[in-house]
Amino acid sequence: MASSTLICDTEQWKDLKAHVDDIKKTHLRELMSDTQRCNSMMVEFDGILLDYSRQCATLETMDKLFKLAEAAGLKGKINRMFNGERINSTENRCVLHVALRAPRDAVINCDGKNTVPDVWQVLDKIREFSERVRSGSWVGATGKPLKDVVAIGIGGSFLGPLFVHTALQTDPEASEFARGRQLRFLANVDPIDVARNITGLNPETTLVVVVSKTFTTAETMLNARTIREWISSALGPEAVAKHMVAVSTNLTLVEQFGIDPNNAFAFWDWVGGRYSVCSAVGVLPLSLQYGFSVVEKYRLSYFLVSFGKTDAVDTRFLQGASSIDKHFYSAPFDKNIPVLLGLLSIWNVSFLGHPARVSMESNGKGVSIDGVPLPYESGEIDFGEPGTNGQHSFYQLIHQGRVVPCDFIGVVKSQQPVYLKGEVVSNHDELMSNFFAQPDALAYGKTPQQLQHENVPHHLIPHKTFPGNRPSLSLLLPSLSAYNIGQLLAMYEHRIAVEGFIWGINSFDQWGVELGKSLASQVRKQLHASRKKGEPVEGFNFSTTTMMKRYLEGSADVPQDPPTLLPHM
Repeated sequence: MASSTLICDTEQWKDLKAHVDDIKKTHLRELMSDTQRCNSMMVEFDGILLDYSRQCATLETMDKLFKLAEAAGLKGKINRMFNGERINSTENRCVLHVALRAPRDAVINCDGKNTVPDVWQVLDKIREFSERVRSGSWVGATGKPLKDVVAIGIGGSFLGPLFVHTALQTDPEASEFARGRQLRFLANVDPIDVARNITGLNPETTLVVVVSKTFTTAETMLNARTIREWISSALGPEAVAKHMVAVSTNLTLVEQFGIDPNNAFAFWDWVGGRYSVCSAVGVLPLSLQYGFSVVEKYRLSYFLVSFGKTDAVDTRFLQGASSIDKHFYSAPFDKNIPVLLGLLSIWNVSFLGHPARVSMESNGKGVSIDGVPLPYESGEIDFGEPGTNGQHSFYQLIHQGRVVPCDFIGVVKSQQPVYLKGEVVSNHDELMSNFFAQPDALAYGKTPQQLQHENVPHHLIPHKTFPGNRPSLSLLLPSLSAYNIGQLLAMYEHRIAVEGFIWGINSFDQWGVELGKSLASQVRKQLHASRKKGEPVEGFNFSTTTMMKRYLEGSADVPQDPPTLLPHM
């Protein structure tokens, strides 16, 4: 397929389009009665079980999707990513987040240079620094140990690390290592978020990690300056060097900010922000909270063992090292979990017309990697909730409203098992009862005939009818250990790559965030001019001008040159 050819122009795409009508004539109740089909739609790898039998798809559908993947050159694109080619063409960058979890003696090249030694140089620095902080040999300005960490960052510098932190908080081993410590994340520029983050913290025992590759991200740097003032006002300006460190490549701005450049931890332009959790972006704050050894288990759980081996880790790590990256790189497509997840997303979005998925990431682009406008939908609107919370927020929608393909993720063993004498089942069994039931409820629904048989009043039958035929897939993990968290993250990272490779879009740039930032800069200048100099609001459309005037009038009590005022709760 020529690089400028859209995937929708291929015979394989057109064949799938024609196949849609056949699928829409078939209900999931019928599909689920085919035991052979259901069995064929279960894939197991390294303790993870994927069941996609509740997707609105037949074995013929899957065969057609595999042919689409072949037409898109999926295997070649995966190889190009792992081989360090510059597949992020709009930014002229390699895409090598897999190098972040490679063992020390692996060879993963970008432009002919092995990236792994640089990765491990930073990891060794993180190990040494985090151990000094956790042991109390690195102390704050007043000599007190630093027990609490505030990580300041936004987007990928916040969401990935927060996800891992949330999962590790209740892991027995990790929580023991974190005893007596706190880790908080500050992302939103709203001062309320600043107040919430510093409430209950003592500047004397707090360490701040500022995460910004360029050290110019507007929201992050304003939050960093705010927290710097919080520290300086309590301990003096010289305390900043003992209480703030950076994850950045701009050492000049780091030093100008007041942070010792020796306490800056690097990452690289071949790490996309949304794929950066295995870099210092995530490893540094998580190591400060849980210890490097715990985080290393999570990192290594998704290393590609075919790139090398290491004697620095134990057998468990070597077993984990062959997990999702290796699986994605080498498994045939019909047994390849990230590939299957990606293909099913394409089927639901671009063919069945379901624009949303209860899950994680988004892949929204309007043009191909070559700049050609897409005549088909790409990306998804993603949302989700833990456990049974979703039943009381959006399950009404997914059962009787819009069709929203769902990913259900369950674990066999709870991190914190609870048993109450006399209860029918344990707390975890109660949770998993819903995990097993909801996919069937979505697939089968409930017919008017069933309701009539149950003697439901006639006027309530339309309200209690569930159409069913709503696709979902289920992932069952053995536990939610650091190892499994790493597997899960890698699985979804590679899913996004598969979608982008087939849609022919760039999954590794994010120009879509730039325009709003640019316009916000203009508004910022206007607010400054209006506050400080009394200048009128000019240069905006009528609606924005009216709203800004109302905002300025309503906050006219803000002094022109206000003294420093920090949040308090």
